[in-house]
Amino acid sequence: MKTLTMELPEKVFAAMRFDPNRFANEMRLAAAAVWYEQGKISQELAAWVAGMNRTDFLLALAQMGKDSFQVDFDDLDRELARG
Repeated sequence: MKTLTMELPEKVFAAMRFDPNRFANEMRLAAAAVWYEQGKISQELAAWVAGMNRTDFLLALAQMGKDSFQVDFDDLDRELARG
């Protein structure tokens, strides 16, 4: 596993009212949610990136007002056309 180190100004933590650990967790969730929403990573991998199990990740997406399931409408149209 790789470790990522970032330097951020103290005012970021003050503005967010998060300690560095909570900030890191929120950042992981935000990145996972965006990458999942963009279809770049699977639900399972997004949950892992967020440091959660899939159920908790889906609940977090719902709390963020994001869709829990990604639908490719072209694939759906092909499936429906097949009957």
